Amino acid sequence: MAEPIISISGLRGIIGPELTPVVASQFAATFCTQAPSGPIAVARDGRVSGPMLADAIAAAIVGHGRDCLDLGIASTPTVGAYVRHAKAAGAIQISASHNPPPYNGMKLFSAEGRVLPSEPGNRVLQAYRSGQTDWKGVDSLGQRNRIDDPHECHLRLVLATVDVEAIRKGRFRVLLDSNHGAGSILGQRLLAELGCETLLIGGAPDGKFSHPPEPLAENLVTVSPRVATEKLDIGFCQDPDADRLAIIDENGHFIGEEFTAVLCMMRALMLKPGPLVTNCASSSMSQWLADQHQVPFFRSKVGEANVVDKMMECNAAYGGEGSGGPIDPRVGFIRDSFVGIAQVLDLMVATKKSVHQLVSMLPKLAMIKDKMVLSKEVLNASIAKLSDQLQATSVSTEDGIRLDWSDSWLLLRGSNTEPIVRLIAETPSDAQSKDLIERAKRVIAS
Repeated sequence: MAEPIISISGLRGIIGPELTPVVASQFAATFCTQAPSGPIAVARDGRVSGPMLADAIAAAIVGHGRDCLDLGIASTPTVGAYVRHAKAAGAIQISASHNPPPYNGMKLFSAEGRVLPSEPGNRVLQAYRSGQTDWKGVDSLGQRNRIDDPHECHLRLVLATVDVEAIRKGRFRVLLDSNHGAGSILGQRLLAELGCETLLIGGAPDGKFSHPPEPLAENLVTVSPRVATEKLDIGFCQDPDADRLAIIDENGHFIGEEFTAVLCMMRALMLKPGPLVTNCASSSMSQWLADQHQVPFFRSKVGEANVVDKMMECNAAYGGEGSGGPIDPRVGFIRDSFVGIAQVLDLMVATKKSVHQLVSMLPKLAMIKDKMVLSKEVLNASIAKLSDQLQATSVSTEDGIRLDWSDSWLLLRGSNTEPIVRLIAETPSDAQSKDLIERAKRVIAS
């Protein structure tokens, strides 16, 4: 049996060969030994393997003398909101995010309702490796309590960030593609509260994905045209645990996940200017937006926990990741597709512009992603050569190697699990981005 991929924020693996109820129970047991006192919430997306893992995880929590708050099927951002609402010690979300159906996973939350940061995450990881548990006797067992409506507190937080009455007057016609994940439950309620007429696709949260679960253009070829043919105003597409959001404009064009957080930032800065944060692999559109509003801009390492750390450090007004994950501190320090849905509609009302018109206001940039077989050691040894031969204006080695020029950037990051380096380039055109990646490959190979 192979081991699942385990990190400081959780684990994921193929059900059976890598991830079993035994592994899930052991990981949950370890988490219980490291979390502060109090109940621990458990939720899942719609995957077929979810109930099996939920039972094993709940048993471990109860067996460690903790009360288990069973949220049933709920999105990842809903879990974060509920942890704070219930003053829980933490949570475990059962989801493999955008991985295919054979996979599932466990995402760990702190008592602050955020994905576990590095220090406590490392403690959990080390304790798991050493087999640390603390099973209780019959007189000290916890209870498993099923929560009837874990979504209401999250819904109210999201609605508080937008002009609900103005959106209702807009009478938007919206497509929501939850793709049989967890997003449809709160998604329908949110859109109903906002007075939208909704065409729901993949509403049953049963994990039987209608298309590959990552909300990318190539996976939405049957979904995107429906926005235009049904004469809708906008399309929203979620991943299975609903922390990521992709947007389709009124013409049926997939605008790309990089725009989701940027559009939300645009609305946030109209209301209250403040610092912005994204990771070093996200589009520089957010930096452009910060410059336009004359507010500070910061980059973090890749990873939601790193973005949140940086947001807290600089008291950011807004943050996010280019993978379709807006992070609004008013709702929670977690990527949130529902925040994206509500705030993009709010932006459309406030500006009286369509999605296409809003996107046309932003810089025209082209991002290309590629990879090459290469060890981290060789990559690190190539830093000076890359900087010199590509004549970079600035070089950062905070997370991989990032080279910047006035209107372009290139990031090279080594994988933690295989000898692969991922390359991301953003320039004013596809051709320039492709050329920059090829030039970098030639420099490394020389």
